[in-house]
Amino acid sequence: MSVLTLRLAGPLQSWGASARFTRRTTESAPTKSGIIGMLAAAAGIERGDDRRLQPMAALRFGVRIDQPGTRTRDFHTAHHAVSGKSMPLSERFYLADAVFVAALEGNDTLLATLHAALRNPVYAPFLGRRSCQPAQPVDLNLHADTTLEDALRTEPWQASGWYRRQHRDHSGIELTVLREAHSNETDTDTLRDQPLSFAAAHRRHALRTVVTDRVHLTIATGRQLPPHDPFDGLEEESA
Repeated sequence: MSVLTLRLAGPLQSWGASARFTRRTTESAPTKSGIIGMLAAAAGIERGDDRRLQPMAALRFGVRIDQPGTRTRDFHTAHHAVSGKSMPLSERFYLADAVFVAALEGNDTLLATLHAALRNPVYAPFLGRRSCQPAQPVDLNLHADTTLEDALRTEPWQASGWYRRQHRDHSGIELTVLREAHSNETDTDTLRDQPLSFAAAHRRHALRTVVTDRVHLTIATGRQLPPHDPFDGLEEESA
């Protein structure tokens, strides 16, 4: 059993579990359907290939909120490509300056293949919407012989430097984890983000059972620090 971890950071992210008419919302953390879709695209799996999607959808999923970001709203306008007529005004919601660690647990060979695909993707990854590009490569680590819970408990804190300086204390930091529940757990929530098909004609999702945990991380030092963030200097100058 292996666990693949991803670092999801960028100026904007948007992870919708539902959309109604002209209002496109975002969840507070990445959805399983969004992450599986990103991995499928990196591996070159076409939208209607439900057979190849099934083993990926069976991976156990969790996400740690390293930097929650700020919810922001955008009024979106568009014109019809053929007629040139204005399309209805829509509201689209995003998470600004958020950082997450996502993790997938499952078959060693499948996760190794997906890890390699992220490093040489057929289709470039994006953070929920094509307009939301990652600030850095999303692949983080491939952990052998571990569990989803342990990987999310031990992966170093990935928040931006300015955020770490503002929110850590001498003992470390407590972070929220949202993970798939085990069959014997009862204090759970549900989210309709379990992908069944990404086919454009019949996109389908099922309910997934989710547990909310808290993990305590010690302060990362030395080579465990996350990659350099070019926006850190701007934050310091504006302070």
